[in-house]
Amino acid sequence: MQPVSTVGIVAKPGSTQAVSIVPDLLEWFGARHIGVRMDEQTARYAGLSGGCPRDRVADGTQLLIVLGGDGTLLAAARALEGRDIPIFAVNLGALGFLTAITVDEIFPELERALRNEHRIAARRMLQCELMRDGRIVARYDALNDVVLTKASLARMIDLETHVDAHFVATYKADGVIVATPTGSTAYSLSAGGPIIFPAVDALCITPICPHALTARPVLVPGSSNIKMINLSEDSTFLTIDGQIGEPLHHRDTIMCRASAKSVKLIRPPRQKFFDVLRSKLKWGER
Repeated sequence: MQPVSTVGIVAKPGSTQAVSIVPDLLEWFGARHIGVRMDEQTARYAGLSGGCPRDRVADGTQLLIVLGGDGTLLAAARALEGRDIPIFAVNLGALGFLTAITVDEIFPELERALRNEHRIAARRMLQCELMRDGRIVARYDALNDVVLTKASLARMIDLETHVDAHFVATYKADGVIVATPTGSTAYSLSAGGPIIFPAVDALCITPICPHALTARPVLVPGSSNIKMINLSEDSTFLTIDGQIGEPLHHRDTIMCRASAKSVKLIRPPRQKFFDVLRSKLKWGER
């Protein structure tokens, strides 16, 4: 990581913990003559006016601090748009697969990061293109997943799915999830998908409540192009990381492939992937 002269801070809205943490961070960075950029909500935690739009907080920074849960991190990761800025994610939420640093660890881990003694985990993003009438009408990048689901009150939807040149199936289901290894512990896991070790170069196609009980999650190479065609006349909705998206039309096509963008997460030095699984999923200890 390059020397840090300016950091960005993004905090979860409505967080009681951030009210005390943000002023402490400003004092800590001020004592080290490091500049701070914040969005409007985070500035209010420190009793300040102003701030910048959340998607511009990282401009001109060398480190982005995220205070919140995995949802706050997912939004911040997309806002980085592939820039080479590590994310220092502090868990203020309940689960926190991605926000691995605890409140008690903030300042010791920041000292470690400023000394370049931190460990970074690079997570590849997933690119999604929405094609309508033969042209691309929207592009998205997801850290966790791209999901096609039925809208409210809709019946099961039909999604014709291909991997590269191979027809897979026409899923009649409540939806289909295309998950990265990072997203394998999110919605895909709840829908019966496998946990994928982060270093595995793979994508997972997970049907949601399929009509055919033999329709199971499928792992494909990370280099695959996944195409899904919406065959339903009823409402189908495209969702990116569970946060943004749009309704689909009949015969809209979704193309998913590994993105050129990746996200760099600062991790505590002694915490490994299976440590997180044991803690968050309540697996047994030795």
